[in-house]
Amino acid sequence: MTIKSRLSVRAGFRLALAAPALLFATSLQPLSAQEKAVPVFQDGEAQVVPAFKSDWIEHDLFVETEFDSDDDGKMDRVHVSVTRPKQTDTEGLKVPVIYQSSPYYAGMGSSSTEYMWNPRHNLNTPPPKHEPSPTIPQQSKRPKLSGEHIGEWVPRGFAVVHSSSPGTGLSQGCPTVGGANESLAPKAVIDWLNGRAKGFTSVDGDEEVKATWCTGKVGMIGTSYNGTLCLAAATTGVEGLECIVPVAPNTSYYHYYRSNGLVRHPGGYMGEDIDVLYDFIHSGYADKQEYCDCNVRDEGMLKQFDRITGDYNEFWKSRDYIHQLDSMKAALFMSHGFNDWNVMPEHSYRIYQAVQKKGLPCKIYYHQAGHGGQPPTSLLNKWFSHFLYNVDNDFLEQPKAYIVREGNRNNKPDTYADYPNPEAKVVTFQPKAGGRTTGELLPALSGTPAKSPAIVEDIVDNFSFNGRQLIQAEWSTHRLIYATPKLNQPLHLSGVPKIKLRVACDRPNACLTVWLVSLPWTESDRITDDLVTRGWADPANAESIWKETPMKPGEFRDVEFELQPDDQILKPGEQLGLVVFSSDRDFTLWPDPGTKIEIDLSQTELHLPIVGGQAAVEEALKPVPVPEPEK
Repeated sequence: MTIKSRLSVRAGFRLALAAPALLFATSLQPLSAQEKAVPVFQDGEAQVVPAFKSDWIEHDLFVETEFDSDDDGKMDRVHVSVTRPKQTDTEGLKVPVIYQSSPYYAGMGSSSTEYMWNPRHNLNTPPPKHEPSPTIPQQSKRPKLSGEHIGEWVPRGFAVVHSSSPGTGLSQGCPTVGGANESLAPKAVIDWLNGRAKGFTSVDGDEEVKATWCTGKVGMIGTSYNGTLCLAAATTGVEGLECIVPVAPNTSYYHYYRSNGLVRHPGGYMGEDIDVLYDFIHSGYADKQEYCDCNVRDEGMLKQFDRITGDYNEFWKSRDYIHQLDSMKAALFMSHGFNDWNVMPEHSYRIYQAVQKKGLPCKIYYHQAGHGGQPPTSLLNKWFSHFLYNVDNDFLEQPKAYIVREGNRNNKPDTYADYPNPEAKVVTFQPKAGGRTTGELLPALSGTPAKSPAIVEDIVDNFSFNGRQLIQAEWSTHRLIYATPKLNQPLHLSGVPKIKLRVACDRPNACLTVWLVSLPWTESDRITDDLVTRGWADPANAESIWKETPMKPGEFRDVEFELQPDDQILKPGEQLGLVVFSSDRDFTLWPDPGTKIEIDLSQTELHLPIVGGQAAVEEALKPVPVPEPEK
């Protein structure tokens, strides 16, 4: 049986006779050339070709990998679906591929709180157990796993390929949530597209399928977990993967479920941890369920993820892609939202910085909204056209950073030379006494923080109040707030704020939360109106996230950590506020109330990257002259 007998081809196609070559539309080449069944480019972008708009070929197959994660003595096979122009069969047209891999195509588990970890848990004590999520019924989605990206790219002369991650849907193996097989599975698919791996018509048969229609060039795109898998594939250095577009990718499972030695949950998923995500995606073969649950989840995750101390370890390091970039060769177009409190913007920033240092082509797109949000289609088109069709569109010579300004639509980003803004310079601010109500937050205008006697203020932990309630309280023992004078000119923050707190604590460990906010707090529907950025840490991990040094009552130590990256322009009339409290009800554990944290304000510093540096701060905080009354 040939592969053609397994293809799903829609009827009613009218063949356009043309040689399989690229056409570039210019002022001398009218768009009527789109009538030919070949890719057409205008202004550096692939155009919709009428002959490619319908009658697509759809088929699926199973690609053999180089791993056996379910330990049954056979290399695992992953389920792959393909959608491509009919001309790839009828005219010998060869096309590149836009590829997305996912663990979500074949169903997901329950998000009920009974299957999550209970956040009501004292630090450095064994956590209360939770029930495992019910088994996900296996789905047989054939021949089409997903419709995502197909309508956008197939009419422009690309094939679109999807695959299910190991242990999900009809893909064999075990889900590992960041394990090596999640990198090697998409690598195998790219190898198949280049003729280096075998594909079969069934999961256990020997009838082969070859990708003779593919040029060998592949670009990957995906959001969230799907974006993680773009990066995972790129870390293998697989030949043929020319470029990737990870959108809000999780680039480190430690940074997703922990923060500076502290157990911390992704926003909106209180009580989730890596084992919960495993249960949420494990939709694979029932006869492999017990083996995978026992060996991957129970013996692996639950014995190594250390939900007691929250420290970094080899288990987490193996799931941190920043340590796996040596072989990466693919160009990177990173995308993220500055107000994504699920997969936080540090995930994209850290990889973008590391890939730049490698000298690989890279760009970054940031918007002001939350989770998700890929770059505008025009930018993606130029990106894929350049790397997959070798179109010389000068896109790489354009600015590296695309940032959507406050209030603008995501398809209207401003351009900057890079991110952080190259004109941003660090300015140091210091809080003054009065944080129970609102103390002052002033810049060290000389550039060096002033030395002064100890000024100690304290907070008492109580998880019963969330951050918004604490900020809006006129007076509280559970938080400290310090604010700048009102701005009289815009102030542009661009980069990664850092906080240094000199703290003492009456218990060995504590939750320590820092928010930067815009005051007055308005409870506005616009996400950028109140919250600027935030961060979390356990002061016991001040020296290292690998190992904690318990706090001793009365002993002060410096705790320094980064807040989440941001790029925001504060408006005149606003005040920049520094908020310090202990447990963050929406993100951290909820230990018994009563932990007392003391902060020495004289040795506490907030380092902010400000466009224009010290001069811009001085100008923005300069008092507005009051006109003299007329005589």
